[in-house]
Amino acid sequence: MSKIIITCAVTGSIHTPSMSPYLPITADQITQNALDAAQAGAAILHLHARDPADGRPSALPEHFMAFLPRIKQRCDAVINISTGGSATMSLDQRLAAPKRAEPEMCSLNMGTMNFALYPAADRITDWKFDWEQPFLQGSEDLVFKNTPRDMRLVMQEMGTQRGARFEFECYDVSHLYMLRHFVDRGLVQAPLFIQFVFGVLGGIGPDPENLTHMKLIADRLFGDTYIFSVLAAGRHQMPLITLSAILGGHVRVGLEDSLMIARGVLAQSNAEQVTKIRGIVEALGREVATPAQARAMLALKGADQTKM
Repeated sequence: MSKIIITCAVTGSIHTPSMSPYLPITADQITQNALDAAQAGAAILHLHARDPADGRPSALPEHFMAFLPRIKQRCDAVINISTGGSATMSLDQRLAAPKRAEPEMCSLNMGTMNFALYPAADRITDWKFDWEQPFLQGSEDLVFKNTPRDMRLVMQEMGTQRGARFEFECYDVSHLYMLRHFVDRGLVQAPLFIQFVFGVLGGIGPDPENLTHMKLIADRLFGDTYIFSVLAAGRHQMPLITLSAILGGHVRVGLEDSLMIARGVLAQSNAEQVTKIRGIVEALGREVATPAQARAMLALKGADQTKM
């Protein structure tokens, strides 16, 4: 099997500070978590920003630029910036920082969907900031908008114009067919890096059979022009990404996807999750890819072509 790429999603926009004291919020915290994850073996760092004052998800370029140059200067990991941001943000807001930084990679969500976080609000009794509870509860009546027009604009702005390649986030089988549509239109080219996403309420469920089905359909649609990775929410993280490694795929960990390191135990850092999955995949006989090897596998433009 080929070398395995570990992606680490450092902070995300889903969890709130009340959920874990270890969630990185400030530029210093995000920087250190990213550097430690890279040191532990993450070849790709998937990054969101937060308002350092209260941990609120942020799309402001100045919040991103408070940590992006520091990470780039101090490690050689591939920097992958979210274009998904938060479902409460407009597309213009979500694209502001990626357009400014011109990263090697961006995430790209491949369909409009419900993105239901509200069940998490029932498990929290002590809120740190006044925005958190309404943010989670409001997702009961919130659509995460990613229309074909939105996707086309991201592909043109970030891919065609700025040379970024994409982590195509597919939350359901239909998203694979949408990606095929854009391949046929010539807006994206191989090699494709497809992230199968499991366990978000509103997307495909975290069942092992769904992973094998997503791979089957992707094989039919894309043949040998793609590689896949898996992320799974919460307690499903480690089991499903381990299955991905067994099936020849790649893996994503990070506090964006799960706050835990074991049942009932909060992860104290992103690096802790990277270290755990690295041990698992190496025990399976897979060799972890370096950033340089990941760049070659994904045909990336190189860190020297970014504006961080």
